[in-house]
Amino acid sequence: MTESQKPDDTAAPEAAVPSPSPSVPSPVPSPSRIPSPAAFAAKPKPAVTDPAAPAPSATPAPPVPTVSLAEASKWGRVEGDGHVFLTIDGEEHPVGQYPGVSADEALAYFARKFEDVLAQVALLEQRVSSHAAVADVRKAASHLRAQLAERAMVGDLRSAEARLDALEGSLTEAEAAEKAQHEAARAQELERREAIVAEAEQISGQDPERTQWKSSGARMNELFEEWKTSQKSGLRLGRGAEDALWKRFRAARTQFDRHRRAYFSQLDSINAQAKAAKEKLIAEAETLQSSTEWGWAAGEYRRLMDEWKAAPRASRKEDDALWVRFRAAQNAFFEARQAANDAVDREYSANLKVKEGLLEEAQRILPVRDLAVAKKALQSIRERWEEAGRVPRADMGRIEAGLRKVEDAVAQAEHENWRRTDPETKARTDSALTQLEASIAGLEDDLARAEAKGHARDATKAREALEARRAWLETLQKAAHELG
Repeated sequence: MTESQKPDDTAAPEAAVPSPSPSVPSPVPSPSRIPSPAAFAAKPKPAVTDPAAPAPSATPAPPVPTVSLAEASKWGRVEGDGHVFLTIDGEEHPVGQYPGVSADEALAYFARKFEDVLAQVALLEQRVSSHAAVADVRKAASHLRAQLAERAMVGDLRSAEARLDALEGSLTEAEAAEKAQHEAARAQELERREAIVAEAEQISGQDPERTQWKSSGARMNELFEEWKTSQKSGLRLGRGAEDALWKRFRAARTQFDRHRRAYFSQLDSINAQAKAAKEKLIAEAETLQSSTEWGWAAGEYRRLMDEWKAAPRASRKEDDALWVRFRAAQNAFFEARQAANDAVDREYSANLKVKEGLLEEAQRILPVRDLAVAKKALQSIRERWEEAGRVPRADMGRIEAGLRKVEDAVAQAEHENWRRTDPETKARTDSALTQLEASIAGLEDDLARAEAKGHARDATKAREALEARRAWLETLQKAAHELG
């Protein structure tokens, strides 16, 4: 093909279409519909299958457009020298020249360029329906609109522009939806970040004396990992918002670490003081453990135990170890005392049998019928009781209580006997009887006079006083009888 046979586009031409040799006429396809260049580009190319490669998209490709010469003839015409013109809005616009070929082939060439644009418009429409990125689709649509504006093709450009207008309208809606979705996701991300910060501030604001440091520290670390993950893979919140939240989060972590260090520093000091105090108590307990002054040493151990309970606690591990040492010293002393007591009990078991026999003898004194005989028998038992010696500690209370019961009964009998035979008591009783009898006689006279005169009120008073005096007289007479 000579230079004059190359198509001449008013705009930048597409890649040159091969033409037949000048000596051989170029055959024009006989069908009225000629495949477009996109049809050849759409043919699959052989490729080596990669097992690790992702599966191809299941989205079907748009149908490959073909050129209709009849449709193209509505919008363009070809002159004899190969110049092609486009009719749009009733006006003709030169498109380009394709000399040396038939009019149909020249027209088909420029129609195929329009069909390629339509294919790309259809692809963009499909991308919008599949929610592709709005910015990318808008950029591609602007490029297609620029191609249509160059008028370097033949076809219904206005319908194509209308489709682009509709496409851009859809993009505006999609962009608004995309923006709303982005804002919602951003608000959700902001809420999540604020929740992380709020929980960190709540943890750092706890009373150090009541904080569970292990669980709180673990949770604070988890929050930090959540923050890093959100910052790495989450939506950007804007530098101002992110910086403000990070400052709050960092301040909460700093405060938490400061409180933790201060708490454990103070705890270490308290533990050291507690350990020193309990080491001192252990030293005293270990000194006492070999003492044989059983009563005094037992009292000292009680004092040491009270001081141990009042002392502050060290760390659990150290406090347990200190308690083991203190308890070991106590046990050594009390085991030695128990061994000594057991030896004494074995020695005193014979004395117990003697005193049990004396107790049975003493119990036969009761009830006391003859005070003199009872007192003599009890004195004999007491003398032998002292000679018998000590009994085992476990039986001492029982034995002593049994003898004390007999002694109390004899003492009570002696007191009753003294009360009956006391001269002063008898004289006081006789005097009271005499006075009471005289008072009763006077009241009887007063009652008789009041009744004789009809003085009911005076009679009632005399009668009540008389009844009281007679009751007293009966009581004193009983007492006098017992004394006599």
